[in-house]
Amino acid sequence: MRYLLDSTLLIDHANRDEPAARLLKVLFSEAHELYTCDVVTCETLSQGDASHLSHLRTLLDALEYVATSPEAARWAGNSRLARHRAGGKLGLGDSLIAGIAAELGAAVVTRNRPDYERQGIEVLTY
Repeated sequence: MRYLLDSTLLIDHANRDEPAARLLKVLFSEAHELYTCDVVTCETLSQGDASHLSHLRTLLDALEYVATSPEAARWAGNSRLARHRAGGKLGLGDSLIAGIAAELGAAVVTRNRPDYERQGIEVLTY
């Protein structure tokens, strides 16, 4: 199975959140295809002290890195437009992560279920 790990999982793991740590251990032990992307990397490394950032960099290095492609960016733009036309809002980061997940055929691993499910993306939560 392919999984794109959201920054919530990585940050929660660095903060010693037990459900996040348990799920991450399972994902690595079952040899799934685990991805990160430019958006998740930026969000993840935008906060924390030196110890947290060191831990997060090590974790990010263990994942397959995928950059936002033009197709994923267009998918994200269409998704945001549809949400705005329906009277809602959708953040740029979550829409880009969803676009990458859609392109990869991956589920997003997050505790932020609604924003991804609204976009039709499979979610694994903890």
